[in-house]
Amino acid sequence: MGTTRETRDLSAHCAPHLHAAAMAAIPNARHIEWFHGHVRIESMLFDGVLGPFGGAVRPREDAPGLGLEFRPPDTEARRVT
Repeated sequence: MGTTRETRDLSAHCAPHLHAAAMAAIPNARHIEWFHGHVRIESMLFDGVLGPFGGAVRPREDAPGLGLEFRPPDTEARRVT
């Protein structure tokens, strides 16, 4: 017997701050991978990144959308042309 979309656990890979809200919205979320390199890069590019507390990441309730704000001035030095 095969599994259905509703019964499969889903995992988020890469960009944990961008995936937090989507994963919180689905009942079959399993985990969000929390790689230091990805977290470091997102922290350099965005304000409003999340912190893991007690092994969990929760979307912000005090900001619209993903709760992230892009910081263009901080990214200019990393621009690839």
